[in-house]
Amino acid sequence: MLASFLMGLIGGQRAMTPLATVAVAAARNELPADNGAPPLLGHPSVAAGAVLLAIGEMAGDKQKSAPDRIVPIGLVARFVTSAIAGAALVPRRRRWLGAAVGGGTAIAAAFPGWRARMKAMERHGQTSTGFLEDLAVLGGAAAIVRGRRP
Repeated sequence: MLASFLMGLIGGQRAMTPLATVAVAAARNELPADNGAPPLLGHPSVAAGAVLLAIGEMAGDKQKSAPDRIVPIGLVARFVTSAIAGAALVPRRRRWLGAAVGGGTAIAAAFPGWRARMKAMERHGQTSTGFLEDLAVLGGAAAIVRGRRP
């Protein structure tokens, strides 16, 4: 359940990164055999699409017109993608609990993450803080999945 919680923390900062991370891991057969991921998650086209969405989100985050992560649609996206990732990181029999932990943690993590980013942007600007956040999110997501490999 720790992996689902940690991936929820990632999802609170970047909505598409949890989905992209577990989709790529599923496509490479790097998730545990008895995981709670939907079977479609491992299809190469799903993984490629999720990666493109994550890249688009990261690029869009650097734009002045980027919405705050705590707008309703952003929170819904964080919940859904982190729930899918949370389910994929636990045994099939616990997938609903993994989904709840991942999705709920993403919602809870979005607010302090947003506040911290707003504070950092006052001093360092949107682009540089966004790139640092991207590095932390990508490194964290990769470490979580790497720790769950069979």
